[in-house]
Amino acid sequence: MRGRARQDLALAVAFGIALATMNWAIYSAMDRIPIGVAVTIEFAGPLGLAVALSRRALDLAWVALAAAGILLLTNPFGASGLDPAGVALSLLAAAAWAVYIPLSARTGRVFPGASGLAIAMGVGALIVAPAGIAEGGANLLDPGLLASAAVVALASSVIPYSLEIESLRRIPARIFGVLMSLEPAVAALAGLVILGQALGAGDVLAIALVVAASAGAASSVRGDG
Repeated sequence: MRGRARQDLALAVAFGIALATMNWAIYSAMDRIPIGVAVTIEFAGPLGLAVALSRRALDLAWVALAAAGILLLTNPFGASGLDPAGVALSLLAAAAWAVYIPLSARTGRVFPGASGLAIAMGVGALIVAPAGIAEGGANLLDPGLLASAAVVALASSVIPYSLEIESLRRIPARIFGVLMSLEPAVAALAGLVILGQALGAGDVLAIALVVAASAGAASSVRGDG
């Protein structure tokens, strides 16, 4: 960190705050609502960013399609059966994800290799550590739990975020935001296969609407240039 301009370090800290918020919010949401539903709602973040950075009026249609899918999932005007706190946390994760994408791209340009990501992840760990320690207590000292946590950290944070920051060095943020259009469907499949979280026909349709909106936004972005 020595020799770095103050604004560069501030960028890495902001990136870390976005990382911490995004991860805390989405994992807290998954504790309350099915993983496929949580990720579908969260995906409003990168989709909204992609549309905001686009120049086509047609993208308003993709926003409407995605909004229809999310409304179908959450059913705010009736009994959806979803925990409202879980929905709110997913929306917070969506906002953090939208902030994360441009910050990740800027960090990748300013810092060589994964050094910026390392600083950001250190900041993020400091932010969420108090909550984790308060909830886990002495169980956090269990060797088996620590080993499992290390594997989860590698699989869910270190490896994917390293790949993402390398991708964002090579492609525009607006394209990155829509190349992940299958993520809600993959999350729903993972929830079904790994966690046994079955979805109803309405939920599947809602996720399909969000995926279709993402694919449409992706085609619009490609058309832009």
